Amino acid sequence: MRTWREMRGFPLAVQLLLVNQLGVNTGFYLLIPYLATHLGENLGMSAAVVGIVLGVRNLSQQGLFIIGGSAADRLGARGVIIAGCALRTVGFALFALGDGLPVLLAASVLSGLAGALFNPAVRAYLAQEAGERRAEAFALFNVFATTGALVGPLLGSALLLVDFRTSALTAAGIFAVLTVAQALVLPARKVEPSGSGVLGDWREVLGNRAFLAFSLAMVGMFTLENQLYLLLPDGAREATGWDGAAGIVFLVGTVANLAFQLRITGSLKSREDRARWIAVGLAVMALAFVPPVLAPGAVPVLASALLLYLGIMIASPFVMELIPRFGRPELTGTYFGIFYVVSGVAAAVGNTVVGWAMDAGESAGRAWLPWVCCAVFGAASAGGIAWLRRRGALPAPAEPVREKADA
Repeated sequence: MRTWREMRGFPLAVQLLLVNQLGVNTGFYLLIPYLATHLGENLGMSAAVVGIVLGVRNLSQQGLFIIGGSAADRLGARGVIIAGCALRTVGFALFALGDGLPVLLAASVLSGLAGALFNPAVRAYLAQEAGERRAEAFALFNVFATTGALVGPLLGSALLLVDFRTSALTAAGIFAVLTVAQALVLPARKVEPSGSGVLGDWREVLGNRAFLAFSLAMVGMFTLENQLYLLLPDGAREATGWDGAAGIVFLVGTVANLAFQLRITGSLKSREDRARWIAVGLAVMALAFVPPVLAPGAVPVLASALLLYLGIMIASPFVMELIPRFGRPELTGTYFGIFYVVSGVAAAVGNTVVGWAMDAGESAGRAWLPWVCCAVFGAASAGGIAWLRRRGALPAPAEPVREKADA
Protein backbone atom coordinates (compact mmCIF):
# COMPACT_ATOMS: atom_id res chain seq x y z
CA MET A 1 0.00 0.00 0.00
CA ARG A 2 1.27 3.45 -0.91
CA THR A 3 0.67 4.78 2.61
CA TRP A 4 3.15 2.32 4.11
CA ARG A 5 5.71 2.91 1.36
CA GLU A 6 5.58 6.66 1.93
CA MET A 7 5.75 6.19 5.67
CA ARG A 8 8.92 4.07 5.47
CA GLY A 9 10.63 6.90 3.58
CA PHE A 10 10.61 9.08 6.70
CA PRO A 11 12.85 8.87 9.79
CA LEU A 12 11.77 6.56 12.61
CA ALA A 13 10.70 9.54 14.74
CA VAL A 14 8.24 10.68 12.05
CA GLN A 15 6.92 7.13 11.65
CA LEU A 16 6.26 6.93 15.38
CA LEU A 17 4.45 10.27 15.38
CA LEU A 18 2.18 9.04 12.60
CA VAL A 19 1.32 5.84 14.49
CA ASN A 20 1.01 8.00 17.59
CA GLN A 21 -1.71 10.08 15.93
CA LEU A 22 -3.59 6.93 14.95
CA GLY A 23 -3.48 5.87 18.60
CA VAL A 24 -4.35 9.33 19.93
CA ASN A 25 -7.48 9.60 17.79
CA THR A 26 -8.47 6.00 18.43
CA GLY A 27 -8.19 6.46 22.18
CA PHE A 28 -9.92 9.84 22.15
CA TYR A 29 -12.87 8.86 19.97
CA LEU A 30 -13.56 5.55 21.69
CA LEU A 31 -14.26 7.49 24.88
CA ILE A 32 -15.24 11.15 24.41
CA PRO A 33 -18.29 10.70 22.11
CA TYR A 34 -19.88 8.47 24.77
CA LEU A 35 -18.91 10.51 27.82
CA ALA A 36 -22.05 12.67 27.89
CA THR A 37 -24.29 9.59 27.78
CA HIS A 38 -22.32 8.00 30.63
CA LEU A 39 -22.55 11.10 32.80
CA GLY A 40 -26.25 11.58 32.17
CA GLU A 41 -27.61 8.04 32.03
CA ASN A 42 -25.18 6.00 34.12
CA LEU A 43 -24.32 8.59 36.77
CA GLY A 44 -27.66 10.46 36.71
CA MET A 45 -26.17 13.92 36.31
CA SER A 46 -28.26 16.82 35.06
CA ALA A 47 -27.72 18.28 31.61
CA ALA A 48 -26.22 21.39 33.20
CA VAL A 49 -23.61 19.38 35.13
CA VAL A 50 -22.80 17.31 32.04
CA GLY A 51 -22.28 20.54 30.13
CA ILE A 52 -19.92 21.82 32.83
CA VAL A 53 -17.78 18.66 32.76
CA LEU A 54 -17.56 18.66 28.97
CA GLY A 55 -17.00 22.41 28.84
CA VAL A 56 -14.14 22.24 31.35
CA ARG A 57 -12.40 19.61 29.22
CA ASN A 58 -12.80 21.67 26.06
CA LEU A 59 -11.73 24.92 27.73
CA SER A 60 -8.70 23.25 29.31
CA GLN A 61 -7.56 22.12 25.89
CA GLN A 62 -8.48 24.96 23.57
CA GLY A 63 -7.48 27.73 25.96
CA LEU A 64 -4.06 26.29 26.77
CA PHE A 65 -2.72 25.40 23.33
CA ILE A 66 -0.43 28.41 23.56
CA ILE A 67 1.10 26.96 26.75
CA GLY A 68 1.77 23.66 25.01
CA GLY A 69 3.31 25.41 22.02
CA SER A 70 5.62 27.56 24.16
CA ALA A 71 6.60 24.55 26.25
CA ALA A 72 7.56 22.66 23.08
CA ASP A 73 9.81 25.55 22.00
CA ARG A 74 11.49 25.99 25.39
CA LEU A 75 11.60 22.47 26.84
CA GLY A 76 11.73 20.43 23.66
CA ALA A 77 8.79 18.90 21.80
CA ARG A 78 9.73 15.35 22.81
CA GLY A 79 9.26 15.89 26.54
CA VAL A 80 6.02 17.81 26.05
CA ILE A 81 4.56 15.05 23.85
CA ILE A 82 5.43 12.42 26.45
CA ALA A 83 4.03 14.52 29.31
CA GLY A 84 0.81 15.16 27.39
CA CYS A 85 0.18 11.49 26.68
CA ALA A 86 0.98 10.57 30.30
CA LEU A 87 -1.50 13.19 31.56
CA ARG A 88 -4.21 11.89 29.25
CA THR A 89 -3.57 8.37 30.55
CA VAL A 90 -4.28 9.61 34.06
CA GLY A 91 -7.27 11.71 32.97
CA PHE A 92 -8.99 8.90 31.11
CA ALA A 93 -8.30 6.47 33.97
CA LEU A 94 -10.03 8.91 36.32
CA PHE A 95 -13.09 8.91 34.06
CA ALA A 96 -13.18 5.14 34.51
CA LEU A 97 -12.60 5.07 38.26
CA GLY A 98 -14.45 8.16 39.50
CA ASP A 99 -18.13 8.97 39.74
CA GLY A 100 -18.06 12.10 41.89
CA LEU A 101 -18.08 15.57 40.38
CA PRO A 102 -14.66 16.64 41.81
CA VAL A 103 -12.98 13.56 40.32
CA LEU A 104 -14.71 14.01 36.98
CA LEU A 105 -13.72 17.68 36.83
CA ALA A 106 -10.12 16.71 37.59
CA ALA A 107 -10.29 14.13 34.81
CA SER A 108 -11.63 16.78 32.43
CA VAL A 109 -8.87 19.25 33.31
CA LEU A 110 -6.11 16.65 32.97
CA SER A 111 -7.37 15.22 29.66
CA GLY A 112 -7.87 18.72 28.24
CA LEU A 113 -4.45 19.93 29.39
CA ALA A 114 -2.94 16.81 27.85
CA GLY A 115 -4.32 17.71 24.44
CA ALA A 116 -3.12 21.28 24.84
CA LEU A 117 0.39 19.96 25.44
CA PHE A 118 0.87 17.28 22.82
CA ASN A 119 -1.19 18.65 19.91
CA PRO A 120 1.05 21.66 19.07
CA ALA A 121 4.17 19.77 20.20
CA VAL A 122 3.51 16.85 17.84
CA ARG A 123 3.03 19.19 14.91
CA ALA A 124 6.12 21.21 15.76
CA TYR A 125 8.23 18.05 16.07
CA LEU A 126 6.81 16.65 12.82
CA ALA A 127 7.50 19.91 10.97
CA GLN A 128 11.09 19.97 12.18
CA GLU A 129 11.82 16.29 11.49
CA ALA A 130 10.19 16.22 8.04
CA GLY A 131 12.18 19.19 6.72
CA GLU A 132 11.25 20.04 3.15
CA ARG A 133 8.89 17.05 3.01
CA ARG A 134 6.47 18.66 5.43
CA ALA A 135 3.52 18.52 3.04
CA GLU A 136 3.87 14.76 2.54
CA ALA A 137 4.39 14.22 6.28
CA PHE A 138 1.24 16.15 7.15
CA ALA A 139 -0.68 14.34 4.41
CA LEU A 140 0.26 11.05 6.08
CA PHE A 141 -0.60 12.60 9.43
CA ASN A 142 -4.07 13.36 8.08
CA VAL A 143 -4.49 9.76 6.87
CA PHE A 144 -3.59 8.28 10.24
CA ALA A 145 -5.69 10.83 12.15
CA THR A 146 -8.76 10.17 9.98
CA THR A 147 -8.35 6.42 10.35
CA GLY A 148 -8.16 6.76 14.13
CA ALA A 149 -11.30 8.91 14.13
CA LEU A 150 -13.13 6.02 12.43
CA VAL A 151 -11.64 3.15 14.43
CA GLY A 152 -12.19 4.89 17.78
CA PRO A 153 -16.01 5.14 17.73
CA LEU A 154 -16.33 1.62 16.32
CA LEU A 155 -14.14 0.21 19.09
CA GLY A 156 -15.93 2.36 21.65
CA SER A 157 -19.34 1.04 20.55
CA ALA A 158 -18.11 -2.53 20.96
CA LEU A 159 -16.57 -1.90 24.38
CA LEU A 160 -19.70 -0.19 25.64
CA LEU A 161 -21.44 -3.54 25.28
CA VAL A 162 -19.39 -4.43 28.35
CA ASP A 163 -19.52 -1.09 30.19
CA PHE A 164 -18.18 2.45 30.09
CA ARG A 165 -15.41 1.69 32.56
CA THR A 166 -13.94 -0.89 30.20
CA SER A 167 -14.01 1.64 27.37
CA ALA A 168 -12.30 4.33 29.47
CA LEU A 169 -9.61 1.97 30.77
CA THR A 170 -8.92 0.80 27.22
CA ALA A 171 -8.48 4.41 26.12
CA ALA A 172 -6.17 5.06 29.06
CA GLY A 173 -4.21 1.92 28.17
CA ILE A 174 -3.71 3.13 24.59
CA PHE A 175 -2.26 6.42 25.84
CA ALA A 176 -0.05 4.57 28.33
CA VAL A 177 1.42 2.46 25.51
CA LEU A 178 1.98 5.60 23.42
CA THR A 179 3.74 7.28 26.34
CA VAL A 180 6.18 4.39 26.73
CA ALA A 181 6.79 4.14 22.96
CA GLN A 182 7.59 7.84 22.71
CA ALA A 183 9.96 7.69 25.67
CA LEU A 184 11.82 4.79 24.07
CA VAL A 185 11.88 5.85 20.41
CA LEU A 186 11.62 9.63 20.04
CA PRO A 187 15.11 11.15 20.00
CA ALA A 188 15.75 14.27 22.04
CA ARG A 189 16.70 17.34 20.05
CA LYS A 190 18.72 20.33 21.16
CA VAL A 191 16.48 23.24 22.05
CA GLU A 192 17.56 26.52 20.47
CA PRO A 193 16.83 29.52 22.75
CA SER A 194 14.43 32.05 21.30
CA GLY A 195 16.36 34.99 22.72
CA SER A 196 13.46 36.40 24.69
CA GLY A 197 11.03 35.43 27.45
CA VAL A 198 7.73 33.63 26.96
CA LEU A 199 5.77 36.89 26.83
CA GLY A 200 8.27 38.22 24.31
CA ASP A 201 7.70 35.13 22.15
CA TRP A 202 3.96 35.63 22.31
CA ARG A 203 4.28 39.31 21.42
CA GLU A 204 6.41 38.40 18.42
CA VAL A 205 3.91 35.89 17.11
CA LEU A 206 0.85 38.03 17.86
CA GLY A 207 2.62 40.97 16.23
CA ASN A 208 2.98 39.02 12.98
CA ARG A 209 0.03 40.51 11.13
CA ALA A 210 0.32 38.18 8.16
CA PHE A 211 0.11 35.16 10.45
CA LEU A 212 -2.87 36.53 12.35
CA ALA A 213 -4.66 37.34 9.11
CA PHE A 214 -3.98 33.82 7.86
CA SER A 215 -5.25 32.29 11.13
CA LEU A 216 -8.46 34.31 10.98
CA ALA A 217 -8.96 33.45 7.32
CA MET A 218 -8.80 29.76 8.25
CA VAL A 219 -11.82 30.07 10.56
CA GLY A 220 -14.05 28.49 7.91
CA MET A 221 -11.89 25.40 7.60
CA PHE A 222 -12.20 24.43 11.25
CA THR A 223 -15.87 25.33 11.42
CA LEU A 224 -16.63 23.11 8.44
CA GLU A 225 -14.42 20.25 9.66
CA ASN A 226 -16.49 20.20 12.82
CA GLN A 227 -19.62 19.57 10.77
CA LEU A 228 -18.39 16.00 10.34
CA TYR A 229 -19.59 15.63 13.93
CA LEU A 230 -22.64 17.91 13.89
CA LEU A 231 -24.49 18.77 10.68
CA LEU A 232 -23.49 15.84 8.45
CA PRO A 233 -24.39 13.08 10.95
CA ASP A 234 -27.67 14.85 11.65
CA GLY A 235 -28.34 15.14 7.91
CA ALA A 236 -27.54 11.46 7.38
CA ARG A 237 -29.91 10.40 10.17
CA GLU A 238 -32.66 12.67 8.86
CA ALA A 239 -32.27 11.37 5.31
CA THR A 240 -32.28 7.67 6.22
CA GLY A 241 -34.12 7.48 9.52
CA TRP A 242 -31.26 5.32 10.80
CA ASP A 243 -29.05 6.33 13.71
CA GLY A 244 -26.13 4.34 12.31
CA ALA A 245 -26.03 6.39 9.10
CA ALA A 246 -23.45 8.74 10.62
CA GLY A 247 -21.01 5.84 10.73
CA ILE A 248 -21.34 5.40 6.97
CA VAL A 249 -20.27 9.02 6.50
CA PHE A 250 -17.08 8.40 8.47
CA LEU A 251 -16.40 5.09 6.73
CA VAL A 252 -16.70 6.58 3.25
CA GLY A 253 -14.53 9.54 4.26
CA THR A 254 -11.82 7.32 5.72
CA VAL A 255 -11.71 5.09 2.64
CA ALA A 256 -11.47 8.17 0.40
CA ASN A 257 -8.71 9.58 2.59
CA LEU A 258 -6.69 6.36 2.44
CA ALA A 259 -7.14 6.14 -1.32
CA PHE A 260 -6.53 9.73 -2.37
CA GLN A 261 -4.77 11.86 0.27
CA LEU A 262 -1.19 11.05 -0.74
CA ARG A 263 -2.00 11.19 -4.46
CA ILE A 264 -3.61 14.60 -4.10
CA THR A 265 -0.79 16.09 -2.02
CA GLY A 266 1.92 14.60 -4.24
CA SER A 267 0.26 15.94 -7.37
CA LEU A 268 -0.47 19.44 -6.10
CA LYS A 269 2.87 19.95 -4.37
CA SER A 270 4.61 20.32 -7.73
CA ARG A 271 2.09 22.82 -9.11
CA GLU A 272 2.54 26.52 -8.37
CA ASP A 273 2.25 27.93 -4.87
CA ARG A 274 0.64 26.27 -1.87
CA ALA A 275 -1.65 29.20 -1.03
CA ARG A 276 -3.56 28.67 -4.27
CA TRP A 277 -4.37 25.10 -3.26
CA ILE A 278 -5.37 26.11 0.25
CA ALA A 279 -7.91 28.49 -1.29
CA VAL A 280 -9.08 25.80 -3.72
CA GLY A 281 -9.48 23.30 -0.88
CA LEU A 282 -11.57 25.78 1.11
CA ALA A 283 -13.72 26.47 -1.94
CA VAL A 284 -14.34 22.73 -2.37
CA MET A 285 -15.28 22.55 1.32
CA ALA A 286 -17.79 25.35 0.75
CA LEU A 287 -19.26 23.56 -2.29
CA ALA A 288 -19.63 20.41 -0.18
CA PHE A 289 -22.67 21.95 1.51
CA VAL A 290 -24.51 22.71 -1.72
CA PRO A 291 -25.87 19.23 -2.70
CA PRO A 292 -28.26 18.91 0.28
CA VAL A 293 -29.63 22.37 -0.56
CA LEU A 294 -30.42 21.31 -4.13
CA ALA A 295 -32.04 17.97 -3.30
CA PRO A 296 -33.02 16.05 -0.15
CA GLY A 297 -31.97 12.49 0.54
CA ALA A 298 -29.07 10.27 1.49
CA VAL A 299 -27.13 10.59 -1.78
CA PRO A 300 -26.71 14.40 -1.55
CA VAL A 301 -25.55 14.06 2.08
CA LEU A 302 -23.03 11.41 1.05
CA ALA A 303 -21.84 13.64 -1.81
CA SER A 304 -21.50 16.46 0.71
CA ALA A 305 -19.31 14.30 2.95
CA LEU A 306 -17.08 13.21 0.08
CA LEU A 307 -16.59 16.79 -1.14
CA LEU A 308 -15.84 17.96 2.40
CA TYR A 309 -13.19 15.26 2.85
CA LEU A 310 -11.77 16.14 -0.58
CA GLY A 311 -11.46 19.81 0.37
CA ILE A 312 -9.73 18.89 3.63
CA MET A 313 -7.35 16.59 1.76
CA ILE A 314 -6.42 19.43 -0.62
CA ALA A 315 -5.96 22.18 1.96
CA SER A 316 -4.91 20.66 5.28
CA PRO A 317 -1.35 19.41 4.51
CA PHE A 318 -0.40 22.74 2.97
CA VAL A 319 -1.88 24.67 5.90
CA MET A 320 0.23 22.66 8.33
CA GLU A 321 3.29 23.06 6.10
CA LEU A 322 2.82 26.83 5.91
CA ILE A 323 2.41 27.67 9.60
CA PRO A 324 6.08 27.20 10.64
CA ARG A 325 7.22 29.36 7.73
CA PHE A 326 5.65 32.50 9.17
CA GLY A 327 8.37 32.88 11.78
CA ARG A 328 11.64 31.70 13.28
CA PRO A 329 12.23 27.94 13.70
CA GLU A 330 12.74 28.54 17.43
CA LEU A 331 9.04 29.55 17.70
CA THR A 332 7.47 26.76 15.66
CA GLY A 333 5.57 25.38 18.65
CA THR A 334 4.31 28.83 19.63
CA TYR A 335 3.00 29.45 16.13
CA PHE A 336 1.13 26.14 16.15
CA GLY A 337 -0.17 26.81 19.65
CA ILE A 338 -1.60 30.22 18.84
CA PHE A 339 -2.99 28.95 15.55
CA TYR A 340 -4.90 26.25 17.41
CA VAL A 341 -6.19 28.70 20.02
CA VAL A 342 -7.69 30.71 17.15
CA SER A 343 -9.07 27.56 15.51
CA GLY A 344 -10.59 26.35 18.78
CA VAL A 345 -12.41 29.62 19.33
CA ALA A 346 -13.48 29.59 15.68
CA ALA A 347 -14.86 26.06 15.93
CA ALA A 348 -16.80 26.94 19.08
CA VAL A 349 -18.32 30.08 17.58
CA GLY A 350 -18.93 28.42 14.22
CA ASN A 351 -20.65 25.43 15.77
CA THR A 352 -22.85 27.76 17.79
CA VAL A 353 -23.90 29.60 14.62
CA VAL A 354 -24.52 26.36 12.71
CA GLY A 355 -26.45 24.91 15.67
CA TRP A 356 -28.62 28.02 15.75
CA ALA A 357 -29.20 27.71 11.99
CA MET A 358 -30.19 24.04 12.43
CA ASP A 359 -32.77 24.95 15.08
CA ALA A 360 -34.05 27.97 13.16
CA GLY A 361 -34.25 26.00 9.92
CA GLU A 362 -36.19 23.19 11.56
CA SER A 363 -38.69 25.49 13.27
CA ALA A 364 -39.23 27.59 10.13
CA GLY A 365 -39.35 24.66 7.71
CA ARG A 366 -36.14 25.79 6.02
CA ALA A 367 -33.93 22.72 6.21
CA TRP A 368 -31.46 24.36 3.79
CA LEU A 369 -30.50 27.13 6.23
CA PRO A 370 -27.55 25.44 8.07
CA TRP A 371 -26.14 24.09 4.80
CA VAL A 372 -26.15 27.55 3.25
CA CYS A 373 -24.62 28.93 6.44
CA CYS A 374 -21.71 26.48 6.14
CA ALA A 375 -21.23 27.24 2.46
CA VAL A 376 -20.92 30.93 3.32
CA PHE A 377 -18.31 30.17 6.01
CA GLY A 378 -16.23 28.21 3.51
CA ALA A 379 -16.55 30.76 0.73
CA ALA A 380 -15.49 33.56 3.09
CA SER A 381 -12.37 31.63 4.12
CA ALA A 382 -11.47 30.78 0.54
CA GLY A 383 -11.84 34.43 -0.41
CA GLY A 384 -9.71 35.51 2.55
CA ILE A 385 -6.85 33.20 1.60
CA ALA A 386 -7.07 34.24 -2.05
CA TRP A 387 -6.87 37.89 -0.98
CA LEU A 388 -3.81 37.28 1.22
CA ARG A 389 -2.17 35.38 -1.62
CA ARG A 390 -2.72 38.25 -4.07
CA ARG A 391 -1.17 40.65 -1.57
CA GLY A 392 1.90 38.44 -1.23
CA ALA A 393 1.34 38.14 2.54
CA LEU A 394 1.85 34.37 2.71
CA PRO A 395 5.31 32.76 2.84
CA ALA A 396 6.49 30.62 -0.04
CA PRO A 397 7.68 27.08 0.86
CA ALA A 398 11.22 27.46 -0.43
CA GLU A 399 11.90 31.01 0.75
CA PRO A 400 13.30 32.36 4.02
CA VAL A 401 10.32 32.85 6.25
CA ARG A 402 11.31 35.80 8.43
CA GLU A 403 11.25 38.35 5.67
CA LYS A 404 7.97 37.03 4.25
CA ALA A 405 6.29 36.85 7.65
CA ASP A 406 6.55 40.59 8.09
CA ALA A 407 5.08 41.38 4.67
